[in-house]
Amino acid sequence: MSKYDIIIIGGGPGGYVAAIKAAQLGAKVAVIEKDRLGGVCLNWGCIPTKSLLISAKLYKNILKSKDFGILGINENEIKVDWTKMLARKDDVVNKLVSGINMLFKKNNVELFSGSAKVINKNRVEVNGEIIEGNNIIIATGVRSEFPNIQGLKEAINSGKALDSKAALQLEEIPKELIIIGNNTYAVEFATLFNSISSKVTLIHNAEHIIPYGEPEMAKTLERQLKKDGLKIISKATVKEFNDEGIIVENKGEKLYSADKYIVFLGMKANTEGFESLKLKLNSKGYIETNNRMETSIPGVYAIGDVNGKYPLAHVASAEGIVAVENIMGIESKLNYHLIPQVVYSFPEMASVGLTEEQAKRNDHDFKVSKFPLSANGMAIAEGETVGFVKIISDNKYGEIIGVHILGSDAANMISKAVAIMQLEGTVYDLAKTIHPHPTFSEALVEAAYGAIDKYIHI
Repeated sequence: MSKYDIIIIGGGPGGYVAAIKAAQLGAKVAVIEKDRLGGVCLNWGCIPTKSLLISAKLYKNILKSKDFGILGINENEIKVDWTKMLARKDDVVNKLVSGINMLFKKNNVELFSGSAKVINKNRVEVNGEIIEGNNIIIATGVRSEFPNIQGLKEAINSGKALDSKAALQLEEIPKELIIIGNNTYAVEFATLFNSISSKVTLIHNAEHIIPYGEPEMAKTLERQLKKDGLKIISKATVKEFNDEGIIVENKGEKLYSADKYIVFLGMKANTEGFESLKLKLNSKGYIETNNRMETSIPGVYAIGDVNGKYPLAHVASAEGIVAVENIMGIESKLNYHLIPQVVYSFPEMASVGLTEEQAKRNDHDFKVSKFPLSANGMAIAEGETVGFVKIISDNKYGEIIGVHILGSDAANMISKAVAIMQLEGTVYDLAKTIHPHPTFSEALVEAAYGAIDKYIHI
């Protein structure tokens, strides 16, 4: 019987990062993965969608090239080749998956291809073989869960209704597309297909898209998406799928129809295979963990989407490192208050820390400073002036407790905010940090000056 210090079930961004870190710390590691390394994020989520969004953004930029003094391009002849976009996406994914396999070999991580069945907290069966481990890390992720809506099951079976994975396997761009949901994935897919000439309708039941995000950013983004041609139906409930379309309740019932429907209405934790452990689950079926990532059973850990804390790849990776460090005797925990969240829409939307509403609920004595990208040199030069930087800082020390960015380069800019907040930095520290000019990130400095006294450029 093969014996390991750590057995990791699942090779996604949580599992594979945990495996490499554990091996680097001297552990003998086994990873069990039934599909491809990289999990949903790398194969069917984060990386594929961003690859396609990059192609879509390039297409949009070419269409407006004459605004930048580039002539001779016939807009009527510019077309999107969906097949080639998918092929490029696959190339990106395959390179990254290959890279993980090489890292496993480099770090002597043993990979078992197959489904895991946990016998007890120290034994796991895979492909009829029993392997033994001192610790187990569960990193099995989640899958789409479809609500009980009349006709939805039949629409899925017919291929008319899709989840995100199936949407990435479409053979052609739908002429008309309905997306149901308002989360990050729904908005990103709506942005993608709307940008490459689908007629897209986004239907959801909240007041605005990204309801868990910073409200002003979400509402501003929604206005821009509508300006770009996306149709958004808010405060709407899907009642039924039928042969004619979707019946939606929104101040009365109305029928909407399209070539395809992409549905983002829920996820379910993948807890099959380790029922024997009888782990404690929360009310939504996710595995409960403490701040060390340990479950209700000592020596068994759960990381990533399966623990239901933050369904984000970078959180899964960070949790994987925390779990491994604790296993290897290094006291470690994760600060969930400093988790960056990004929507890769056009423009991007990124946040870390508290919103104004959360600061009020927590009785913080705080200040809000907001700087518009319409006053930023690089934003004007690139023609990307929609958006702003908003900083929430406490009044006692000026410590930055929240940063929210809507703009073309928001995903990169938010990392700077996370680093500053990790060091408990203040608006005074940020204002004294010299940034290169011209850059989008200068808007952060301007917002810091606004929190201290007055803006420079408005």
